[in-house]
Amino acid sequence: MAGIPAGVVAAGGLVGGYGVARWTKKRQLGGVALAAAGVVAARGWKQKAGTGTAAVLSGLYVAAFAGSHPLAKKLGAWPSVLTVAGGVAAASWAAADRRSVGAAA
Repeated sequence: MAGIPAGVVAAGGLVGGYGVARWTKKRQLGGVALAAAGVVAARGWKQKAGTGTAAVLSGLYVAAFAGSHPLAKKLGAWPSVLTVAGGVAAASWAAADRRSVGAAA
C-alpha cells in the first residue's frame, strides 16, 4: 500500500462504497467498503503527514460522505459522489500525498 497515494484510496472508498451499496442494494456493505478505505487512507495520511493532518483529512472524508447526500439532490447521485471524491483526493494530494512523491526514489 505504500505506493498507492492515500487520496486515491479515499476517493476509491467513496466511489466504491457508493457502488457497492447501489449494486448490492445493501447499504451496510457499502458502509463497510467506505469505512475500510477510510481506515487505510487515514493510516497513509498519518504516515506521510502526521496525526493532525490525518485527523483533518479523515474529518473531510466523513464530511464528503455526508455532503454527497444533499449534493446528489442537485447534481445526481454519481456526479455528487465523483465530485466529493475528487475534492478529497485533491485535498489529500495538497496536504499529504505530494510529500511522498520522489521520496521512495
